[in-house]
Amino acid sequence: MKVVLLERVENLGAIGDVVTVKDGFARNFLLPRDKARRATEANLKAFEVERAAIEARNDKNKAEAQKTADKIDGQTYVMIRQAGETGQLYGSVAGRDVAETVQAAGSKIEKSQVVLHVPIKTLGVHEVQVRLHAEVRATVKINVARSADEAERQAKGEDVIASQFDDERQAASDQAKDLLDGGAGQHEVSYVEEV
Repeated sequence: MKVVLLERVENLGAIGDVVTVKDGFARNFLLPRDKARRATEANLKAFEVERAAIEARNDKNKAEAQKTADKIDGQTYVMIRQAGETGQLYGSVAGRDVAETVQAAGSKIEKSQVVLHVPIKTLGVHEVQVRLHAEVRATVKINVARSADEAERQAKGEDVIASQFDDERQAASDQAKDLLDGGAGQHEVSYVEEV
């Protein structure tokens, strides 16, 4: 199906471009979201008449998106989740969770704007792209931790899972050294022979 784009669409074209797309993409995405119109003669004429208004609306939307991007770009948001000993989350963090966390901090984004190709399934600090407009993107950091203390340590750059294993390894080593040096179970016994 041939359509005329009413806004810039990534990997497709800019405002006013007439492009050929699959029928389902046009019917299910472009047309309902007012990103394009069918490229009929009447629609092309109407587009040319409305072009200035469409470009002005696009510029306004882009400016609003840029304000939001300036506000959230580079920000770190903490998410407390349950996880196992190895750092695997019991659930996962999806785009919806990221959007809700950013919204709770006072910025307006939609879950559809979060670019998360695979859900986050481990503890740590993860960078997530947010596409606020076809031409405006921001990057936020999501600090997924089991507690606020752990989130703080991760923010400083500490790998909490590795340090947990190091602590356990050190404790085991200390315990073994204590046993060898005459600790638990090691005491002098004097035997008396009975006659």
